[in-house]
Amino acid sequence: TAVTATNNKILESPLQGSQHSTNQKSHPTFGFTVNWSFSDSVTVFTGQCFCFVDEDGEEILKTMWLLRSQVDSMKDDWKATR
Repeated sequence: TAVTATNNKILESPLQGSQHSTNQKSHPTFGFTVNWSFSDSVTVFTGQCFCFVDEDGEEILKTMWLLRSQVDSMKDDWKATR
């Protein structure tokens, strides 16, 4: 992605998000945003935790993400979102 393609040093970046309360019978949904401190971009993630484990004993998170990079003009808007 544009975040990892930078020549800038990768730095810790702030993350904010939320998750629905969970109980033993639910599969909570969640969302979070990362404001990359070393790049002019922000990524949002949304998904769901399937709280049962797979054959290897791991919980499964299904997610989707969008990354928005800063562009200099409206004519470049088409290439700003991945």
